[in-house]
Amino acid sequence: MHEVPVGEILVRLRELNAERVLIQTPEGLKSEAQALADFLEGKGIEAIISGDINYGACDPADTEARRLGCDALIHLGHSYMMLHLEVPTVFVPAFAGIDVVPALERNIDEIKKLGGRIALVTTAQHIHQLERAKAFLEENGFEVLIGKGDSRVSWPGQVLGCNFSAAKLDADGILFIGAGYFHPIGVAMAVKKPTLAINPYSGDAVWMDDEAERLIRKRWAQIGRAMNAERFGVITSTKKGQLRLAEAKRVVKLLREHGRYAKLMAMNHINYSALEGFDFDAYVVVACPRVPIDDYENWRKPVLTPREVEILLGLRDDYEFDEILGVERKTDEPLGVAVHGIGGPL
Repeated sequence: MHEVPVGEILVRLRELNAERVLIQTPEGLKSEAQALADFLEGKGIEAIISGDINYGACDPADTEARRLGCDALIHLGHSYMMLHLEVPTVFVPAFAGIDVVPALERNIDEIKKLGGRIALVTTAQHIHQLERAKAFLEENGFEVLIGKGDSRVSWPGQVLGCNFSAAKLDADGILFIGAGYFHPIGVAMAVKKPTLAINPYSGDAVWMDDEAERLIRKRWAQIGRAMNAERFGVITSTKKGQLRLAEAKRVVKLLREHGRYAKLMAMNHINYSALEGFDFDAYVVVACPRVPIDDYENWRKPVLTPREVEILLGLRDDYEFDEILGVERKTDEPLGVAVHGIGGPL
């Protein structure tokens, strides 16, 4: 279960004089969203639950909230992201109610293989225990680094699926705390250092290096498939946190300068089935970088990232993970603890 601070949310909604709200949730927090809706309606606030898929803080449903006549959007499960939103938005990064230290204790011998100087990273769900994890590791002789990250993340040590700035430190290796492969395999690909993922739920430890190398080989294969492509669809996203129009235009310009046909496209939910009718040989996704990397098997035609296009055109030799970066943070202070409103933290 995740900790959803319903009292804090209610206080914030009272401050906003909100009478109707839209609750947006990722897959893993649907029951919490329903419980929150019940709680708010018991307090006299009309609550609507969004049934759409949510991909992260980069994908807020503020436009939908405005169309529904809502006074505010509650965005569950993700931390604050600096965006221009159409309604006041309360970001609620639901914290996981599990102690991460037992999993670290169980895997201390594997952690030692990273070296003595390690960078520690996690997701919003476990960020509240990062200092506790650091203290445990330091007691066991490690030098532990926690990177500030840039303005796209809310806390030092936090990584997103599209941003690993907090992991780019002068360390021997990276220790990721959290469930699943999605985030740690991105860390390994972006940072190119030994990366160990420890799952606090199962207690398992998995090395990401071989998985990252295997995925990079598959990306080189995609580049190879696109070598003879002449007609490219360059897709940018209309999602507020994924809109990279300037970068998409740059890619179109590069392709045209190298004798390829290129057209700029825009989509909200980027998927190949919606593109079947177009006459393109290959696609470039200039939105969430995980779409071409994680979903490429669902595409009948080659799909590349902007960095992969540069390899295709002979402008770079080394493989580089495509990230969406913010600006450098000027402080180590987090943007907030539990609840954030539009324009900044509470």
